[in-house]
Amino acid sequence: MRPLICPFPNLPPIVGYAKTASIRSTHINEYDPKKAREQRIAYYEYVASQPVPGIMCIQDLDGHDTGFGAFWGEVMSAVHKGLGLLGVVTDGSIRDIVQWAPGFQALCGSIMPSHAHVHLADFGRQIRVAGMAVKSGDLVHADRHGAVTIPTNLAAKIPAACDLLTRKEAAILDMARAPGFDIEKLKIALAKQDEIH
Repeated sequence: MRPLICPFPNLPPIVGYAKTASIRSTHINEYDPKKAREQRIAYYEYVASQPVPGIMCIQDLDGHDTGFGAFWGEVMSAVHKGLGLLGVVTDGSIRDIVQWAPGFQALCGSIMPSHAHVHLADFGRQIRVAGMAVKSGDLVHADRHGAVTIPTNLAAKIPAACDLLTRKEAAILDMARAPGFDIEKLKIALAKQDEIH
């Protein structure tokens, strides 16, 4: 996995179903304008389809680690937010940070000034974003730290796992943050942590 940039780190985490696509930007679209528009409309229909809420996951196929041209900017963030998506995770680039749709989360390979020759290559298929394999419909969690896919058969177990982790960490954090913390108190905290199930 490669790290991604989060230009809006103060936005809350998002969880939704993956909508997948791939893009290219180093050469002109091979489709004629009519075919390109038909593809774009089919793409938007896919974006707006169930399940919801969605998170757009886009792989840049051109092999640039940070994205040569930006598919994402003011217009695309507004359109996708308007169609009900929560954000985008892409190893490509984005632009128009100041004009970006408010509240629409983004993780990206870079921030670039131009869209170059960016166009859709495909959508609805399995992709890789910064090394993360994503299939259409996968459950995705994304925040300022990055993104992960969550197996849907494990999703219902996550609240209990988070509660257990929080309680185990509290045994150490409470003691570590108290006055007089030392190695002996750490040993006691570790023993208490082992008893939490």
